[in-house]
Amino acid sequence: MPLFRRLTQSITALLIVLLLSNQSAFAAPDGKALFNSNCAACHNPLKDATGPALKGVSGHAHGKEWIYKWVKNPSAVLASGDPHAKELVDKFKIVMTAFPALGKEDVDAILDYVDKYEDPNKAKPGEATQAAPESHGWLYTFVTIILVAILIVLWRTNYTLRRVTNEKQGIPNVKEIPVYKNKAFIAVFAILAFIFCGYWFVNGAIELGRQQNYQPKQPIFYSHKVHAGVNQVNCLYCHAGAEKSRQAMIPSTNVCMNCHKQINEYTGKEKLITAEGVEVNGTDEIKKLYTYAGWDATKKEYIRDAEGNIQATPIVWTKVHNLPDHVYFNHAQHVKVGKVQCQRCHGNIQEMDEVYQASPLSMGWCLNCHRQTQVQFADNKYYTLFQKYHQEMKEGKRTGVTVEEIGGTECMKCHY
Repeated sequence: MPLFRRLTQSITALLIVLLLSNQSAFAAPDGKALFNSNCAACHNPLKDATGPALKGVSGHAHGKEWIYKWVKNPSAVLASGDPHAKELVDKFKIVMTAFPALGKEDVDAILDYVDKYEDPNKAKPGEATQAAPESHGWLYTFVTIILVAILIVLWRTNYTLRRVTNEKQGIPNVKEIPVYKNKAFIAVFAILAFIFCGYWFVNGAIELGRQQNYQPKQPIFYSHKVHAGVNQVNCLYCHAGAEKSRQAMIPSTNVCMNCHKQINEYTGKEKLITAEGVEVNGTDEIKKLYTYAGWDATKKEYIRDAEGNIQATPIVWTKVHNLPDHVYFNHAQHVKVGKVQCQRCHGNIQEMDEVYQASPLSMGWCLNCHRQTQVQFADNKYYTLFQKYHQEMKEGKRTGVTVEEIGGTECMKCHY
């Protein structure tokens, strides 16, 4: 037991030394992590997306205090008649989600990260490529291994010296039980193994059915970056059901052919690249569309059989975003009534060559959105039933209404 206690104390001391040696990592909020978890869905540091580019925004004309207030409660700033807030909403057609949990230090960390952010694909003047940031992870690993080795050597040295001393003094040496046979060690190991297995099992059960970052291969390489990004095709042109029904709907081949009867080759400057880094020939992908549609590009007419039927084949797209069968989600309620932008759930879709699931779409993720998001309440006939809230807004007792306040976190709202 004394041996095990000394070993435990030595390891604890070693961990404390390692933590103190790297305490700077815990001294301040992680700006990159905060940006990715709170801002990346709508903002890009270098260019406008759903919201404005953030690099350099720390030098805002109204000062950082204005930024703090805007992040905490954008609707309140807008309701105060702030001209800059109105200008942002008029430009981007959306009021930013409130982030009351972000403190001033968190906002400062995010601003510091975006101010220092550089385009990873852009080489510096005089350099062929931009050097990757230096990592010191290997150094911490090396130091840890050396310290553990020293600890083992000192432990064995102490054990040998104690035995030699006992022999000289005529004290019998007690045979020590090996660590792996020590009951205390076995008990601690069993408890840790139980905790680890429990965590692994519970986390696996929670993640069951989720598919964040899922990116299946599609029968035709369709680039949202080219269509929605470069050519500014409105999402609702192809996904017409998003503002009218529960389903957003995958466009039929005829919708694609509305444009591609005239556009029969890809001449864009943007290279089409797969997730594996393979360049795709855009013109060949358009030819695939013609094959599915039964279109003769030379004659510019549909290919028909003897009975006059078009020789078309449905395109079997692979669905990317899936929810469990017991979950109810209505696109129209979010897009038309809630005024939620597509990027809020689907990520920066206008920058994706191949679509993938950017958000976790978990229950916790949805509930957090409902708790923080303020609905488009004023001048919205859908919410005329909530007279109390309308009256409180007129009297200045509240600046907005969250989804949670109109029942958006009740079980029956989303579950059958």
